[in-house]
Amino acid sequence: MFISMNWRGQPLLSYETVVNLIGATTTKSGLWVKALLDTREYEPGQKIADDEMHNLRVKPHGFHGDWNYTVQPHRA
Repeated sequence: MFISMNWRGQPLLSYETVVNLIGATTTKSGLWVKALLDTREYEPGQKIADDEMHNLRVKPHGFHGDWNYTVQPHRA
């Protein structure tokens, strides 16, 4: 939510713009974001094992949970 609030009204014309807007995100509680552009090429169609997907802690949001979600850290 804070990232999209930060770039509200800004045209996303380049990867640099997106990375800079994400990297400028902060919250009152002290969260800050570091963003880097990954320019590597990845082989399409890579499969992730079912147990790996099952172990991800993905919490969908109430509004468009298929697009908006939080990936929570793994438990220690």
